[in-house]
Parts: sequence; structure tokens; C-alpha cells
Amino acid sequence: GNVASYGISTKNGVEIAVEEFNAKGGLQVELISEDTRGDQTEAANSVTKLIDQDNVVAIVGGVISSETMTGGPIANEAKVVMISSSSTAAGIPEIGDYIFRNCLSDEVQAVQLAEYAVDEMGLKNFAILYTNNDYGLSLKNAFEAKAKEIANVVDVETYNDGESDFRAQLTKIKSFNPDALYIAGYYTEAAKIAQQAKDQGLNVQLLGADGFFSPKLIELGGDSVEGSVFTAGFFPDDPSENVQNFVKAYVDKFGSEPDMFAAQAYDAACILLTALEKTNGAGGEALLNAMKETKDFPGITGNTSFTDVGDCVKDILILQVKDGKFAKIR
Repeated sequence: GNVASYGISTKNGVEIAVEEFNAKGGLQVELISEDTRGDQTEAANSVTKLIDQDNVVAIVGGVISSETMTGGPIANEAKVVMISSSSTAAGIPEIGDYIFRNCLSDEVQAVQLAEYAVDEMGLKNFAILYTNNDYGLSLKNAFEAKAKEIANVVDVETYNDGESDFRAQLTKIKSFNPDALYIAGYYTEAAKIAQQAKDQGLNVQLLGADGFFSPKLIELGGDSVEGSVFTAGFFPDDPSENVQNFVKAYVDKFGSEPDMFAAQAYDAACILLTALEKTNGAGGEALLNAMKETKDFPGITGNTSFTDVGDCVKDILILQVKDGKFAKIR
């Protein structure tokens, strides 16, 4: 699908967690993977198959918010614990008791970036360009509300996933002369938007969320994404031992550096496996209760706890594209 990079990274991160868990001996788990292609209907079908045919005790997923919105109610109804490592839209944890996530919500990302852009970067006038789905709308709504409160929003435009021509929206945005353009969407379109903005002489600070965090952003966008600032939940160059152990294991196995999606998926799987160990492999209500007891889980994306509704409590990072690489600026 259009966000295949996220799905592959997620699967890879979970694979490493499962291999490490099984290598310890004791309780052994089998990993069954389904490709939803980023499609809502496929996600619903995959969750149904995993539960009804494969009899899974728990699910890591979906990858993007729209998948979890359709697959989550099915898992919740079946009392199967489901933890998403990257579904950031509003309302995900509220799907039901059995639904968790260990990534920060769109609201938290957008609000913190708006504050950083105004307070630390000195930006005042913002334009917003958002993808018309759960993810884009959540980010847009939160960023727009916060930016209006502390600065100015001069224009808001939209697009659909898979679009490749953004010149009409960018022409309109340019007429408002903003300091910054907040792109609430994924790396594929963000790279094209950046290139077309540059072609049109729209010289603004590009801002984004964790949908930017893929090496493909730099691969596809080149010089046009240089200087872009976005929120993220993981930084592979963090010197801490557990991060570097994971990075080494990932590079050794897959031949590339892990991104945030791989890291958050690894943590999601580790949280789930730790809870599963406590129930001796039992799912259902026993696993639900073990998940709820998770407090300050020492993951590679930070310490994770859950709220009463299964949302995560953790810190957020701000990264920037510097010299063709990702750098941590907060």
C-alpha cells in the first residue's frame, strides 16, 4: 500500500521482540503476520482471520489509524488485546477496554510542535495542508487550535492520500505569505509537497508529525525537505545501551537502520509479551488486566505507562532533517 514502509518496519520490530522473547526459553510464542495494505476493509478482514482462524491471544496493530478504527472494534468484541504502535488518531483507545496504544496521540504531537514552533523557532504565521483521513484531520484540528491560540493560522488546505499534484493548494498558500507550512500527512505526499513548494518559490519552514519519519522522506524529497522539523517517538542515534542493542540487532537482521515505526512496534510487542508472561500465555481478561498494570515500562522509545482507557503516557521528541539525515533537536 501507500505506507508500506511503516508496515514493513512494524513487522520487523515485532519479529525482533518475538525472537528475543523465545530465545529466553520458557513460554514460547508464534508470530502470525497479515498484510492489510493500509486498507480499512483489509484490516477488518485480517483481524477477523487472526481471531477466528488463527486463534491468536493478542494482536500488534493496526499500523495506521484508519485500520485500527475498523479492526479494533472486532478485537474488542472478541476480547482479544490489541495494541497499536502507530495509530495516533483521536478516539483509538476509546474503541474499547481491550484496545491499547504505545504511541503519542496526534493531539499531543501537534500541540507540542505548535508550542515549539512559536516559542523556540519564533514562527508566527502558519498555513496547514492536511490529508483527508483520520490521521490528517486529528493533527490538523489540534495544530490549528493551538496555533490560533498562540499565533496565527493564515490558510488551511486539504488533499487526499495518493495525490501527486499540490500546485493549486500551494499557490493559494503562497498568497497568504506564511512563515511555516504544517503538513499533516505521510512522507510520500510530504516529499512531493516540499518539492513543489520549492519549485513555486514558497520558502517556508516545513513542519510535520511522525508521518514524516521514514528514510523515504529524504530519499524522495532530497534538498527540498532539508530543514524540515517534525515530531517523533524514537531516535536511533540515542546512545543508551538498550537503544543501541536494538539498532544493532535490527541492522544485523534487516540490513538497514530502524525507524520510529520499528522501534515503537518492538516496544509494543515487548509490553505485550511481558504481560503474556505474567498470565502464562492466557489471553482475554487475564491479559487485559496484566496490560493495565503496565507502569513505566522501560522501552527503547521511553518509559511507557497507560491511562485508564489504554492510552500511553510518555515524552515526545522533535527531529529535524539536517545535512540529509535526521537529527534530534529536542
